[in-house]
Amino acid sequence: MHAADHTIRTVEDLRAVVGEPNRLTPVKILDALDDAMRAFVARAPFLVLSTADAAGRQEASPKGDAPGFVHVEDERTLLVPERKGNRLVMGLRNVLANPHVGLLIVIPGTPETLRVNGTAELTRDPEVVTRLAARGQPALLAIRVRVEECFFHCAKAFLRSSLWQPETWPERQRISFGAMLASRVGGDEKLASTIDAAIEEDYRTNL
Repeated sequence: MHAADHTIRTVEDLRAVVGEPNRLTPVKILDALDDAMRAFVARAPFLVLSTADAAGRQEASPKGDAPGFVHVEDERTLLVPERKGNRLVMGLRNVLANPHVGLLIVIPGTPETLRVNGTAELTRDPEVVTRLAARGQPALLAIRVRVEECFFHCAKAFLRSSLWQPETWPERQRISFGAMLASRVGGDEKLASTIDAAIEEDYRTNL
């Protein structure tokens, strides 16, 4: 006797569990940024960029800087600066192979988020990267996102997680890249400490 299969395989199966959306919910999905969305982008210091390669393998990358680091070029176009990082360029390579992207734009303390879906291209236009400068340095390049869908997402996930309530936060977890990397190359604690110190210095001086 086989165990019951509880896998959801069809939209009908899914709707049987989740139900239908409120009739007003689809009305909030727009194809261009309205004034409230543009104001939200201007105040946001952080987003997550979701991309996929040509085979559909996905990657999500955090992007952040001072509030307003993402520029609204017009009601259907956003410019996201690319700054110095680990140089793996996973998301950027994905954009070259598959232009479809999603953005989750976040303002600390605000439980609603702004979601943007569309297509992207990479540009190193001197005027654009200069416009996106920070700390006296132009952006390395810009991700130009053409908006196809945009909408505000409700607060429930942030309310359930108490994400913006500092009194609920656990003690900060220290991530030691040094310990991880040293163990993989046969190094000792001294090497781990050296790597961690170099990373901390990079955080201080190479944003």
